[in-house]
Amino acid sequence: MKEKEFLILIDQHSGILYKVSRMYMDSESDQEDLRQDIIFQLWKSIDKFKGDSQFSSWMYRVAINTSITYFKKEKRRPDKSELNSNFEVVDSDDSWEKESQLAHFYTAVKTLNKIEKAIILLFIEGYSHKEIAKQLGLSSGNTRVKLNRTKQKIKDLIKTQGYEF
Repeated sequence: MKEKEFLILIDQHSGILYKVSRMYMDSESDQEDLRQDIIFQLWKSIDKFKGDSQFSSWMYRVAINTSITYFKKEKRRPDKSELNSNFEVVDSDDSWEKESQLAHFYTAVKTLNKIEKAIILLFIEGYSHKEIAKQLGLSSGNTRVKLNRTKQKIKDLIKTQGYEF
C-alpha cells in the first residue's frame, strides 16, 4: 500500500483514533502522542493487513493494542498527573447537557480495565457480540457477560459522580 492510500484511510477513520486515545489518556497532549503512536504502529504493520476484514476493524485492533502498551508505559512515568477534568468539545453545537454526559461517561470509562474499555468502545461503534469476541479473542458468551457487567459498572460509576439518569 502506498503512503497516499494509507493517509486517505487514516483520514477516513480518524474518529477511531480520537475515541481510543480519549479512552486511554487523560490530557490532550497524551492523547495526541498516543494518536501519533497508533498511526506509526499502523504504518509499520500495514503489510500485515490482508483485507480479510474491514480496515476499520483492523485499525481498532492495532489501536487498542497500541493503547494498552502505551498506557502501561505511561503509568510507569513518575510525573503522571491527576485526572484532567477539562474535556474538549466534540461538536460546538452540542448542548451543555450533552457535554456533561460525555464528561461523566469518559471519567467513568477511564477507571475501567483495558478489556472493559475495549469492549465498551467496540460496542459503542456498533460491533456485535460476535465481532467484539473475534476482535478481542474471547468467546461470544463471555463477551456478552463482560459487556453487560461493564455497562452496569459505568452506570454505577456515573451515579457515584452525582449524575442522575
